[in-house]
Parts: sequence; C-alpha cells; structure tokens
Amino acid sequence: MPSRIRLAHACFVFATVAMVVPGLFAFEGPASTESVPLTLNGPTDRIQLLISARSAEAESGRSFDVDSTRTAKITFADPSIARADSTGGLTGLADGKTAVTVEAGTIRKTYELTVNGVNSPREPNFEVDVQPILTRLGCNSGPCHGKQRGQNGFQLSLFGFDPDFDYHSVSTEDRGRRVFPTSPENSLLLLKGSARTPHGGGKRLDPESPYYKTIYDWIAAGLPHAPKDAARPVSVTTEPRQITLKPKANHQIRVLAKYSDDSVRDVTHLAAFSSSDSVTVAVDSDGQVAAGPLPGEVAVSARFENLFASTEVTIPQPGSLPKDYFEKLPRYNKVDELVYGRLQKLGIAVSAPADDATFLRRVSLDIIGRLPTPEETEAFLADHCTEKREKLVDSLLERPEFADHQAMKWIDLLRPNPYRVGIKAVINLDAWIRDQFRREVPYDKFVYDILTASGSTFDVSPATIFRDRREPEEITTVVSQLFLGIRLECAKCHHHPFEVWSQEDFYGLAAHFARIGRKGTGLSPPISGSEEVMFPGKSGRVEHPRTGVTVEAKPLFAWATGTDPKTGSAEATPEPKKADADSDLRRNLADWITAPENPYFGKVIANRVWADLMGRGIVEPVDDIRATNPASNPELLEWLAQDFRATGHDLKHLIRTITTSYVYGLSSVPVERNVGDTRFFSRHYRKRLRAETLLDAVCDVTGVPESFTGAPPGTRAAALWTFRTPNVFLDTFGRPDPNQDPPCERLAEGSVTQALHLMNAPALQEKIRGDSGLAAQLAKSEAAPEAIIDRLYLTCFSRKPSDREREIAMRAFGDPESRKPGTQARRVAVEDLLWALLNTAEFVIVN
Repeated sequence: MPSRIRLAHACFVFATVAMVVPGLFAFEGPASTESVPLTLNGPTDRIQLLISARSAEAESGRSFDVDSTRTAKITFADPSIARADSTGGLTGLADGKTAVTVEAGTIRKTYELTVNGVNSPREPNFEVDVQPILTRLGCNSGPCHGKQRGQNGFQLSLFGFDPDFDYHSVSTEDRGRRVFPTSPENSLLLLKGSARTPHGGGKRLDPESPYYKTIYDWIAAGLPHAPKDAARPVSVTTEPRQITLKPKANHQIRVLAKYSDDSVRDVTHLAAFSSSDSVTVAVDSDGQVAAGPLPGEVAVSARFENLFASTEVTIPQPGSLPKDYFEKLPRYNKVDELVYGRLQKLGIAVSAPADDATFLRRVSLDIIGRLPTPEETEAFLADHCTEKREKLVDSLLERPEFADHQAMKWIDLLRPNPYRVGIKAVINLDAWIRDQFRREVPYDKFVYDILTASGSTFDVSPATIFRDRREPEEITTVVSQLFLGIRLECAKCHHHPFEVWSQEDFYGLAAHFARIGRKGTGLSPPISGSEEVMFPGKSGRVEHPRTGVTVEAKPLFAWATGTDPKTGSAEATPEPKKADADSDLRRNLADWITAPENPYFGKVIANRVWADLMGRGIVEPVDDIRATNPASNPELLEWLAQDFRATGHDLKHLIRTITTSYVYGLSSVPVERNVGDTRFFSRHYRKRLRAETLLDAVCDVTGVPESFTGAPPGTRAAALWTFRTPNVFLDTFGRPDPNQDPPCERLAEGSVTQALHLMNAPALQEKIRGDSGLAAQLAKSEAAPEAIIDRLYLTCFSRKPSDREREIAMRAFGDPESRKPGTQARRVAVEDLLWALLNTAEFVIVN
C-alpha cells in the first residue's frame, strides 16, 4: 500500500519522502532526496505547510488522506531566523537562511528556508495589505461595518468590493479620527479592534499578531494607498483540490494567490473559509477541515479579495460493500450509471425498488398531477409485462393533464399580480404559458420568446412580463435566476459575496433591457386594467450606480475552451458590444442565453426538472448554481444538460429519461447503508403534494369538485389563472403569496395548520359528507364492507390494504346496521374511514 508525505509551499512544489508509520502506513519505492527551497519575503509573509499522506484501507480498497500538519514537529537550525505556529505556518523573524526540519512519524525531512525583507520591510499599503485583514477579521461583513448603513457611523464596502470607498472611510471620513499617523497605537482602528476601547464587535485584533503589526505599520507610514502599478491578485487556488477523509478526521487546506505580476503568495492566513455543508464538513478560520460522522461530499471554499477557489472533501461510508454490488444493479439508462458512480465512491447502498403501486401513484402525480383511478391501478397491477413502467410513463406524457401540471410550475415563476398589471393581461399570459406546453414548444424557443416578447398585453403573449418588471435591474434578477440559475441580486449593489459576479457584470446584463419601449397606460395599482404595448425602443441606457458611467450591454462571460464543467465558469470575458441604434439588444441576450455553448442554460432546467421528480435538486436551491454551492453529482447534472440540448431542448424527453431510470423507481425506505443520505439519491426522497395537486386529489377522491370564484364549474385547481382566487385550502398548503414578486418559490414543509385543516375544515367535511360524493355512493351500494375498504384504499393510495389495515378498517363496520346498504350507520362508517385515509401522511406525501 503506497503512501507519501507531502509538504507544499508557496512555489506550488510538493516534496515527497518515504514514510513508514507502524500500524498506519506502509511504503513501497525509493525515498525522495531532492531539496526544496522555501522563501519568505517580509515580516508579514507566511508559508502554510501542508503535511499529509495517503493511506490505503485493505477492507474497502479506498485510499484516505491523513493530515499531520498540526502534529508534525518543525524545528529550525537557527531559531532566530524564523518560527512555526501551531497551525504549521512559517513566518520570518530576521533576514538570513536556515534549515527547516519536518518530522512526522518516523519520517524526517530537511528544507532550506530563506528570509528576506524582515530587517528592511517594504512599506505596506491599504489595498494590498490592510483591506485583506479587514475582510479576514469580518470587519466588512454584513453583520458588522459592511451592512448597508454601516455600524455605529463606520461603514465599509461589503467584503471590500470598493477599495477606494473603504480607504476614504478609514483614513479621512469623520475628520480622520480613526487613524493617527503620529501616534498609531492611539488610532481608533487599533484601539477598538484590540478591545482596549469598548467595541460592539468584540476583540478582533491581538496586539501581538501580524495583523495588528501590519495595520500599525501602515498607519505609521502615513496611510499609503496602493500605487497604480501595484500587483493585484488575479486568481486563487486551494491545495489539495480533492481530499478523501475518514469520519471525524481533520485536514489542512492552504490558499495560494497569483498576482498580476505573475508572483505567487501564500494567503491562507488572509483567506475566509466556508463549507457548503458545515454539518458534514466544518472548516475553521485557519483552513483546517473537520469531517463529521456522516458520509457525504462537500465543497470547502476559500475567498480572498473577491476571488474564490474550492476543495472537494469526500467522506465515504465506513465499511465496504461487496465488490460486485454496483455491477449487479440494473442500469436502465445513463442516469443510473452516473448515480451509481457517486454512490460507489461514497460507499452508500441503494434502497430496494418501490413496488408497482407506489411507482404508479408516484409517477402519475409527478407527470400529470393526478391520482390514478382504481380501474387504472388494478389494470397496472395486473399487467405482468416487464416494460409496463416505461409504457406507463409514455402514456402519461401524452395525457392532456400533462400540459396543465407542468405549465403550473412556470406560472408560479412568471405570473405577476393581476392587481398590478391587470386581470386581462395575466389571463393572457397564463393562457400563453399553458399553450406552450400543449404544443410542446422546445424549451429554448419558449425562453427566447419570453426574453424578446413584444406586442400588446391584451394579446396572448409574454409581453406582460415586461409590463410588470419595468426597470432593467428588476428583469435582470428574474432572468438570471430563472434561465441561468445565477442569483445576481447581490451584485446589484456590490460584488457578490459568494461568487465572481461584480456590479459591472450585473449592469452589463441589465443593459440588454434598457431599450424596451412602452406605449399605452402605465401601471396604476390596484386597478391596472389598461392595455400596454411593448416594442424595441431606440434609446435607453443603464448607468453604473457608483461611477455614473453608461454601461454597455454585454453577457456575463464568453465561451472559452477552459470552461470548468463543474462550475460552468469560463476563463474569458467578451468585449462589450457596441449598441446598434436599430437593434433589439434582448435578441443578443436571448441568443447568448439559449446558445448550445452556454453551460448554465441546460443545467438549471435539468436541475429544476430533476428536483420536481426526485424530491431535491442535484444543486440545492435549484436556481443557485455556483462554485461555492456545488452539485451533489456534477457528472450527472452535466450529462442531463448535454442530453437535453442534444434532443432539441425537449422537456418530455428529459422527464422520460429521469422517470424511466432505475433510480427514480427506488423505494423511499432507507437501508442501513443509506439512512443518512439526503443528497445522493440512493433512495427516493418523499415530498409533499403541491397545494393545487392536493386539492384536486381531495376532489377526485371524495367525488365532489371545488367551486372557485370567477371560474367555470368543474375547474381544477391546477387550471386556475391567478393566485388571487380565494381559497383557504390552497393558502394553507402553500400556494405563493399573490403579493410576492416572481419567481414565486414554494415552501414544501408541512405545518400544524395543514394537519388541523385536514382534520377540521368545514369545506373538507362537506366534500366527505356530500350526497353526490364517493362516500354516499359506496354507502348506497350493495358492496360488502371489505369491497368498500378496498375501493377506498385504491382511490386514496393506489393500492389495496394490507391484512392488518383491513382488520382495523373493518372496525368501522362493527355495528350490524353499518353492513346494510343505504343505512345512516353505513354512511357514517364509510365517511369516517374516508376521513381517516385523507388524514394520513401517505395521502399528502408523494412516496
């Protein structure tokens, strides 16, 4: 079992030595003897050592990373030249050279360290030296001085996105009382930061720390700003890029920044770390990750100067599965192969397949939003064809209910408030969206037509969207979130705190919507009933809020061969397009968004559809695709997006691909080796029915339709054109707030109110007790109690009751009168049983 010890330093060089630690490692091969020079420049420069090894586990055949950075013994031939701290970081004490010896277990390795610039350090400046410290210490974070109006009169730009503003705020604002070059130690910046003067943020600076010294030296030097030719960071990387840990193990991460002059600096001590799932993997302020007890895969991100890099940390399930375990599992399509690949890496087993009844109910609710009838259920359960599940999916995709059910999700995301834009306009937009799904319009054309919509709001068209969102900044946040999965809201006011997007990116995208012309009556809520016509205008511009400069329309990024398939980010940025006076800039944007090369377009819709069908997204939230929020299975998301593009952006094909996979048909009941899995789809994740689907199911089961104000008799909840339709049931079960701005996302969590509504709501009781309802019909029928019980179970759950369930249900017919057709006692028994079934989790949940 080979293993090695690695010591990384600022020059991206790794030293490899032989290592034999009894009971932990074994080594095969010759020891490395190469000498690796280390260099420190200045008193505040730092090198984060990274000392780790690979350990092979015989039982599972996996290799794990074992970190010794904080336990290794580090000594210096001349201790006056440099020192090592408790985290394995080296800092210089005096100019000169010394040997550094690193000992881990039985391995001992010596390196040559050179220290320069300590005796005559360079003059620190604000942007390069001080501002990173303010970010590292959290001074410019949202809860502190980075909030919109600052804290206690002192405001900084969030995470330092505006260095000039911050320099002015620190050095000259408030008559310069925060810094005293003639007496640096009495500067308010240091007094409060070190808590020698009361400070609401507590103690942030230790007077003995290099951070304090840097700020002190900067103040003493006369508060220099960064010179124009100062090198600035252009990219950051983390090391290692991938780590595999055992549960509850630790490992150090280091961060390297590349500057505009091609120099590389270790900035681990200046970076801010975060974990995409701190329960599975936590990370401390010095970059040490700590694995939790559960298996999983997490991205640990490092932010330095608005630049980001991530390390993928994997924690496999302890123990092992049989070597041929995954080879024996069925593979219905590529989805299964990609899900198995991730599960195999993590050592997670899959649940058993769901039974036919569960699959029938699940796929019917997912594809058409309706429960199967008892006759459909009995026919499906009696069918012994090996391909009956695939045939069922195909038949459901051709049902007329498919269009309404799928369109309802997009109506959630796009539909404005009728009291803001007008009732007729919203009815027309609703009709247009439903028509797109009925005609099976390809998704890219659907999006293109939305982005470039022109015409009257009284026509059946998406022009109403631009009546609702009138400012370029408003429509930009909706477009980027819905069609790219990129949340740009933060970049509207400052550099995005968790991504690469800047204000320039936001307003460059917004400029595409600057020339929308409008003719007619504008908005006059709450009665905006007039017609308005949208058309490509001749003029219009977007100004940068800080500089006041007109921003040219440009997309977020250009296509580059260096596109990262995991994050979708590209290396190149396009030159801004010069605005043509006669062009509709929205068409340029629509071409860019829907282009086959755009890595985000296919991913976000594939992720949305996957989440609808599988209970959670590959990326969660579904419209927040970024490097610091990685996909649980990036290979799967990438393949789904590519397949979706290759098949002409066909939503039916995407839905069919997912629902005919073996993974979709898994049971939701966990097994021992996947009970902790909530991200990798080793089982089906249960979800609550959408409000409209649940209400329609109640109506179908009871046999009594709902009556909606302003809608024809027999209208189903899934066909309602507005959230404004009064209905207590829909409000209780989470339809969007009609006053909420799109995109209107729903909360899927259950509540006590929902449980109480099912138990006690008068309207629901009236459906159960209705004279024309199912309970009344069964009570009048000649059917035996056992047959009535079977009918109710088939209607509500798409299955027959178990022997135990039938035994319990028969107690409702304990009174001899309840066994006689047409008696009041029989009707009460049937109503009570139907009420009980409607109040079970099995009815409300898609299993």
